[in-house]
Parts: sequence; C-alpha cells; structure tokens
Amino acid sequence: MGQKSFLVKRDDLLHKHFSGNKARKFHYFLYNDFPNITTLISHGSNQSNAMYSLSVLAKLKNWNFIYFVDHIPSFLKNNPCGNYKYALQNGMQIIEQKDFDPNKLHIKDSSLFMSEGGALKEAEFGIEILAQEIEEYKKENNITDLKVFLPSGTGTTALFLQKHLSCEVLTCPCVGDSEYLKKQFFVLEHNETFHPTILTPQKKYHFGKLYKEHYLLWEKLKEQTNIEFDLLYDPIGWSTLLHSNIATQNSTILYIHQGGLLGNETMIQRYHHKWKDLAIQPLIKYF
Repeated sequence: MGQKSFLVKRDDLLHKHFSGNKARKFHYFLYNDFPNITTLISHGSNQSNAMYSLSVLAKLKNWNFIYFVDHIPSFLKNNPCGNYKYALQNGMQIIEQKDFDPNKLHIKDSSLFMSEGGALKEAEFGIEILAQEIEEYKKENNITDLKVFLPSGTGTTALFLQKHLSCEVLTCPCVGDSEYLKKQFFVLEHNETFHPTILTPQKKYHFGKLYKEHYLLWEKLKEQTNIEFDLLYDPIGWSTLLHSNIATQNSTILYIHQGGLLGNETMIQRYHHKWKDLAIQPLIKYF
C-alpha cells in the first residue's frame, strides 16, 4: 500500500486539565451557571477519563463530586494512579456499590446527575463548537473532500459531529460491537441522517483487555508522528482506519485526538507487566 498522510485534530491540547472529547461533552456545564447545584453525581469505571474530567469540572464549579463504581481493586486503593489518583486529588468522593443502578438514585434538586461516559443531550453544545472549528479549517484550506474519523465509546461525539458537519464522519466501536454503537446513536438521535458511518474493526476486541499489537501500534504512531495517543481507544481506531478502504481513497482524512492521556499511566504499567520485551517493530508500512 502506498504512502498516506492524515491530519490530526489535537483536542488533547485544549487545556492541561480539561481536554479531549470529555471537555467538549461537558462544555455546556462549564459555560453555563447552575446557581442551585452543589453536588455532581456520576458513575462508571474506576479509571474512566470521564471520571477525571468531571472531577475537574466539579472543582472549577466548586461542587461536591460523588462517583459510583462497582469495584475498586485493593491494589489501586493502596497505590492510587492514573485517572483515579488525580480525580481523588480533585476532591472526588468515590463509592463502591456492586450492581449500581442509576435509576434507583434519589437525585435532589441541588444535585446534577451525569450518565456514564457523558452520553447526554447537553454534549451537543460543545461538540457543535468542535464541528465549527473543523468547518472553518476545511474552508480556510480549500479542502473539498474531507472525512472525519474518531473511535467511539458511546458514540456521542461522533453522532453530534455528523449532525453539525457537512462532511462524512466515520467511527468504529471500541466498547461492544457495531450493533451496540448503533443503539447508542438512537438513544440520542432517531434521525438516521445524523448517524455517522460505522467501520467495523478487523477483529473483535474486549474493552480494556491488553493486546500486544495495540501497544506496538501505539509506539509506532508515537515514533512517526511525535504524538502520544490514548492506549485504550486510539489503537483500535487507527488499526480500523488503516485497514479500511478509506485509507486508500483520495479523501483528506482528519483524525480527532480525543485526549485521555492520563489513563496511559496505568495502561503502560499493565502492558509492561504482561510483556517485558515490548519494543517498537515495523508494524505500519503506510504512514
């Protein structure tokens, strides 16, 4: 396969503590005033990027932050690291509750509840701003055939981007499969006109599981672009993109870097604990 160049939107550089797709998703809450709110409540995994971003939001807003998780490993409790560590430093109160059901929560008028991963209607506010930035870049650089790609968890960012962009948005599932991602789209938007194009990964990956080829791809990307990507979503995203027909077309492809780099701290530890011989190998031939 011949050489192919890609553009990268560096949303990881938005702000030192509030960046990436979570900053876009939660921008509505940062931008607007909520005079009656004193507490922010959410839930998810114990190393969630959203958890850390919400802890920053709560700190900026001077809110209490309560976060529910199913389980916290004893090792993590005794050796805080990554998103968990920094969210705690921001004042997060974390509560272990097995089989947590957000529908059973009694939310007071003074509390604001955020669904897991920031899959909410209000996310459209900040993502529309991102779409405007991309449209301006496209116009200023006279790009006639632009395609935007980003890997998805809930698919919220990709969905609202497609709603506000004139070009095609491509994504791939990193949590669950394509059917799961499609269902997530319908939760927020019934009009399929606004649904992004889903690319299916070459093979099925279990979310959060370690794959040696992911780490090697991540290192190769860092070597060839001088950009550090996220180790959880981006290897699946880049692998899917590079092995798709899109990579062979003449379209200009913009890859959105969605941040999440704090999570790399724990991911790198896990990778080196499992494979002590990891080193850069000639994995990609079309960068």
